[in-house]
Amino acid sequence: MHPAIEIRQLSKHFKRRDKSIVPAIDGIDLRIEAGEFVVLLGPSGCGKTTLLRAVAGLETPDSGVINVGNTTVFDGQADINVGVDRRELSMVFQSYALWPHMTAAQNVRYPLENQRGSARQCRAQMNEQVVHALSSVGIRELAGQYPNQLSGGQQQRVALARALVNNSTVVLFDEPLSNVDAKVRETLRVELLAMQRRLGFTALFVTHDQAEAMEMATRIAVLDRGKVQQFGTPDEIYERPENEYVARFIGNTNELPGKSVDGGYESPLGVVRTSKYAGEHVTLMFRPEHAMLSMQRPQTDTVLPGRVVAVLFMGSHTEFLVRSGDVRLRIWVSGRCVDFREGDDVWVGIKEQDVMVFP
Repeated sequence: MHPAIEIRQLSKHFKRRDKSIVPAIDGIDLRIEAGEFVVLLGPSGCGKTTLLRAVAGLETPDSGVINVGNTTVFDGQADINVGVDRRELSMVFQSYALWPHMTAAQNVRYPLENQRGSARQCRAQMNEQVVHALSSVGIRELAGQYPNQLSGGQQQRVALARALVNNSTVVLFDEPLSNVDAKVRETLRVELLAMQRRLGFTALFVTHDQAEAMEMATRIAVLDRGKVQQFGTPDEIYERPENEYVARFIGNTNELPGKSVDGGYESPLGVVRTSKYAGEHVTLMFRPEHAMLSMQRPQTDTVLPGRVVAVLFMGSHTEFLVRSGDVRLRIWVSGRCVDFREGDDVWVGIKEQDVMVFP
């Protein structure tokens, strides 16, 4: 069975003002299965938007292959580059790109009215498809409303209905939630994910928001400088990062330099016990929520001494800033914790399985 999207050795370079050449995407391989919700995640300039636009046909890569379903839409070597309007996919833009002078129904009907040749339908068929598309995203009753009369969530649904009206099975999303405030964004995430699961289309979604990626994705591709650093489930990306960049970019970490000794690595705070080996000199990392804070020396693999210098209640957890030597550690305890106060001498306990080791 063909994947929904297959990308092989795709590259795209841009020329700077000083005429130097920089890779926007550099030999990327991705295989996205039908029905997946895949998120391209990374900071500005990492190549995620260029990759999305290349799949859409809005950017022409220098080399590589893009397949959508069983159709090759780009092949640099074979000189294949299928036009935007003939790729079997749709796109939801950052601003939703709704025509302000058109009603919701007219916006959704627009791609049908601009079909070519034999694909063009009669008005009755178009109207039927528009009603079906609006109904599928739950806004049939808003067909006569204009964009400025709709909320951000309703505008998103109109944009999605327009993307699905041609029965597209692949929908591309270019940071569609970045223009709304945090509370509305949380609601829209849930709505969009529920619609994707219900309608069954394949989603390729660009964002720089880690929480958004972790909440929505079946798999995440973490990009940096035009390369995919890791492609896996949210759990794999968070708990088992493949390199130091991914570990730092996703979530929060405490970091210590380490030098190999028997049973682990010597750090500025003492020996960190681990059977993982990544070289003579390494970076040791552990998540704030994976450490234990105690007034008594804990029975854990690694024990580090420290003093509480700040207590921050964050709602879902309490964050303790612990000074140990010249190092400041962040430790999270679930909920409101009043067991430790500023100035308390404490022990930080870490289990071996929670220590990440990178060359």
